[in-house]
Amino acid sequence: MAIKLSQELRQVQKLSPLQMQTIKLIELPIMDMRQQIRRMVEDNFVLDESVKVEEEDSEQPSQEVSLSDYKDDNVPFYNYYVNNRGKDAPESFGNDFSVKESFTDSLRDQLGCRNLSEQDKAVADFIIGSLDASGYLRRDLDSLVDDMAFRFNIETSYEEVLRVLGIIQELEPAGVGARDLRECLLLQLHRAPDTPVNRDAVEILEKYFNDFSSKHFDRIMQRMNISSERLKAARARILRLNPAPGGQNEDSYADRAQQVVPDFIVTVENGEPVVNMPKFKIPELKVNKRYAEMLERGEHSKDKSDKDAATFVRQKLDSAKWFVEALKQRQNTLQKTMDAIVKYQRDFFLDGDDSNLRPMVLKDIAAMTGFDISTVSRVVNSKYVETSSGIYSLKYFFSEGMENTEGEEVSTRELKAALQQIISEEDKRKPYTDDALVTMMTQRGYKVARRTIAKYREQLGINTARLRREI
Repeated sequence: MAIKLSQELRQVQKLSPLQMQTIKLIELPIMDMRQQIRRMVEDNFVLDESVKVEEEDSEQPSQEVSLSDYKDDNVPFYNYYVNNRGKDAPESFGNDFSVKESFTDSLRDQLGCRNLSEQDKAVADFIIGSLDASGYLRRDLDSLVDDMAFRFNIETSYEEVLRVLGIIQELEPAGVGARDLRECLLLQLHRAPDTPVNRDAVEILEKYFNDFSSKHFDRIMQRMNISSERLKAARARILRLNPAPGGQNEDSYADRAQQVVPDFIVTVENGEPVVNMPKFKIPELKVNKRYAEMLERGEHSKDKSDKDAATFVRQKLDSAKWFVEALKQRQNTLQKTMDAIVKYQRDFFLDGDDSNLRPMVLKDIAAMTGFDISTVSRVVNSKYVETSSGIYSLKYFFSEGMENTEGEEVSTRELKAALQQIISEEDKRKPYTDDALVTMMTQRGYKVARRTIAKYREQLGINTARLRREI
C-alpha cells in the first residue's frame, strides 16, 4: 500500500486567550467573581491590587507602575478601573451576617451537662458528627461501629451505640437523632403530654404510617374504629410536628451559603425600569515596580538570564492584560443582556405582576443583543436580580409560550399560576382530577392537554388528586 501526501484546507475556529477568559468570567456570579479577582491578584506575581490614594503614605515612593506605561507593538496594555456602582451604593458586598451557635455545637454543649463516661462521650461525639443537616442519623449503626474502630480506634458495639443514640435523642430539639421521619415524629410525641389526641397520633404513626402517608384515611378510621373528627384532630397534631429538627439551628456557614447577592438591581425611575450593577468594584491592576524594571532591563540586555526573566514577566503581563480586558467585556455583556431582558419584560419590572411576564426564550434576547445564544445562557446561569417585588433568578423570566383559546400567546408561567390557583381553591375533600383540571383551565381560556396538566402539576410539586384529599 503506497503512502501519499496530500494537502487539505480546513476552516477551524480557534478561541483566543481573551475569548476563553471572557467566556469563563461571564458564567461567574458576583461573589465567585470577587474570589476569582483575588486569586488572579495572588497568583500573578507581577500584579498588585491597588489601594485607595487616601490610604497611601504620601512620604513613601510608589511601588507600582501603571500597565499603560509600557508599550507593546502587538497588543496594547490595558489599565481599567471598572466601577458600575451607583453614586450612593456602598462598596461592601451583600448583607452583614450574624454568626450563631451551630447545631452540632449546641448538641455537644447539652451533652456536657450530663454525667457520661469518656467512652460514652467519644461515641456520642461521633454520632453527632454523623447527623445530617436535618438532624437525622441516616447511617446504620453497624457501619458506625466499624468506622469508630477503624478510623478512631474506639472499640464499641451495636448495643452501646444504640444506647448512646437514645441519650442524644433526649436532647433539644425534640426529634434529633431520628433515623427516619416516622421515628422523628414519634420522638416528639413521646415528649408531649398524654392526651387522647396525642395517643391517636402515636397509634397512627406506629401502626398505620404508610396508610397515613398515602392518605388512605377511610382505612385508618375503619381499623382504629374512630370518627373522622378524631382522625382530623390527630392529623392536625402530626402536621404541627417538626419534620427537620436540625433546621432550627443551622450552622452559620450554611446561612452564609444560602445568602443570595444579586448581580443586578432594577429600579423604576421616571416611570421606566433602570438596570444598575451596584456593589461591584473591580480593583485596578498595576505592575509591581520591581518586575517592571526587570522587564525593561531584560529587553535591553544581552544576558540570556535577563532575557529569560523578561520573557517570563512578559507572559505574566499578557495574562494580566487578558484578564483585565475580559473583566471589562464581562461587565459590558452582562449589562447589555440585562438591559434587553428588562426591555422585553418591561411591564413586569414596572409592577412585579407575574401575569405580565411575556413568553421569552434565549433566542429572543440573543436577537436583541447580537450575542450568541450560548453567551446569553452563560449570563443567565446563576445570576440574580433585585427588584421592588423581590429577588429573582434570571432564569425565572424565561419560559416557553402557548396559545390560549383566543389565539394569544401566553407564557407557561402564566399557565402554571392559573393551575396553582385552581388547585388552591378546590374542595380538599373532593380535589380535582387531572381531567377536571383540563376542563377548569379550558373555562379560563387555556388550551392544555391532560399530559400537560400532569407535567405542570409535577413541576409545581403538587400531588395527584388522591394525595391532595383531606378529611
